[in-house]
Amino acid sequence: MIWLAGGSLVLAVAMIAGLLVLVVAKGGGTFWPGPLLRIDRVEQTPVLGELAADETYTLDEQLLEALPAELRAPARAYRDRHGQTLRRRMLRTGNYELTGDHFTWVRAFEEAEESRPEWAVVVERITHGRFYGYPKAFRRDGATLSSDPEGIWELFLEHHGGAVERRRERARIEKHESGKVRRQENEARLAHKRALLRHGADAPEARAAERALAETTRRCEAEGERLARELRGLDEENDRYVLVLETVSGQEKELKLSEIVRAYPANRLGLFPRLGVYFSRWWEYLSDDPREANSEGGVLPAIFGTVAMTLIMSILVVPFGVLAALYLREYARPGPVVSAVRIAVNNLAGVPSIVFGVFGLGFFCYTVGGTIDQLFFEERLPDPTYGGGGLMWASLTLALLTLPVVIVATEEALAAVPRSMREGSYACGASKWQTIRRIVLPRAMPGIITGMILAIARGAGEVAPLMLVGASKVAPDLPIDGEFPFVHGERKFMHLGFHIYDVAFQSQNSEAAKPMVYTTTLLLILIVVALNVAAMILRARLRRRFTSGVI
Repeated sequence: MIWLAGGSLVLAVAMIAGLLVLVVAKGGGTFWPGPLLRIDRVEQTPVLGELAADETYTLDEQLLEALPAELRAPARAYRDRHGQTLRRRMLRTGNYELTGDHFTWVRAFEEAEESRPEWAVVVERITHGRFYGYPKAFRRDGATLSSDPEGIWELFLEHHGGAVERRRERARIEKHESGKVRRQENEARLAHKRALLRHGADAPEARAAERALAETTRRCEAEGERLARELRGLDEENDRYVLVLETVSGQEKELKLSEIVRAYPANRLGLFPRLGVYFSRWWEYLSDDPREANSEGGVLPAIFGTVAMTLIMSILVVPFGVLAALYLREYARPGPVVSAVRIAVNNLAGVPSIVFGVFGLGFFCYTVGGTIDQLFFEERLPDPTYGGGGLMWASLTLALLTLPVVIVATEEALAAVPRSMREGSYACGASKWQTIRRIVLPRAMPGIITGMILAIARGAGEVAPLMLVGASKVAPDLPIDGEFPFVHGERKFMHLGFHIYDVAFQSQNSEAAKPMVYTTTLLLILIVVALNVAAMILRARLRRRFTSGVI
């Protein structure tokens, strides 16, 4: 039994370690810029791209007969020389709008020659994925300034920074300033509708709201025209600069500098430039919004939503869990009712999480949220405010999900406080509540924090209930921002767990999304570890302060 138990422990640790090593290796290497390969193929156009996969397969007669007629002879000859087990490589070739594919498989018998062109360029774009080609020209206002690769690249580096700043300014104006104008006009319209519903069309309040709406509309139209002129000016300036690339098949493509996120000649980079691209991609990933159906760009809204939901869930679940455990351990008389409650709590810990999601959708969203909308947001109906999913309902749902964990951990922590300490407090004349507040709770606090750590670990990784009560593929506004009331519990939010599911199973470009799955998984693990470490540090300080036998 000792060897069996020890072997089981070693096997479990090895499986966990192997999983973590896989996630770290795949996720940490996602953003490393590799070389660009050009492979000239037999009887086909050459391909240019980054190596994405390298594997072997068996070329049997069935696969051989399925090949195009012009490839069967070289394939059979290659198989006769090397056997049925052949090598094939998948290159990320991009240029989707020209080829219709993001990746291309190249089999060993197709390869005629392989090279690494010096001036092959990787271009990461806002839309349509990556583009691979050779610098052909740099144009400003339609005039070609340079057609030499070296000169083209110098001009690109000189003007690209300004184009990026103008693109960011345009995005800021559209999201914040134009969004603020739209919100002001919408609020005035809702105020007018609210006055009509509550006071009637002929009431002074309704007429005042109508005048306010007209004034707000005029002001917003004037502000909107000003912002539109500013946006047109930015667009006109960005349209002046164009980078022309030539694909490996000879096609030309014009790319506006404002559409380019990042570009680099992959085969000319040394170690430090590669490190610059690597950390630049990581910074974009951690600080930017997603793009290309979440398979490119960053995950800042998902990081923000995950941390905010987990912290709010912890703030909600700990007080209720502690109060429930205090009553069961310190106040409730032993009997069948208390036993039934404890059995129910233990059974709740084993209920599938999707059941909590259905409960949260039905009770919190439709019942409680729908009632709030009817009472306080009637003018917004039929569009729901609190009657749909949001940060508040997601946090409450996960608080219910993790409540049994906190109750059980708190009960064990309370039971571990020595009875002699309680009796000493009573002997000094303290009441029951004073004993609990000053003696029991402080010394049970490390155990309570342990329950919170377990709740964080489970709640942060849940996905199924969040799909029903608030998590979204794209959330244009953060649930916590600088606008009153600062915490917007009704807003939908992005979550790293749901982001992993969406990228892994809903992405149209699965091969391009696969590295992002590992990277997002690594990031979610690091966030959960960081939250747990913070809670452990707090627990250790409390334990040093109140020395006891609590674990």
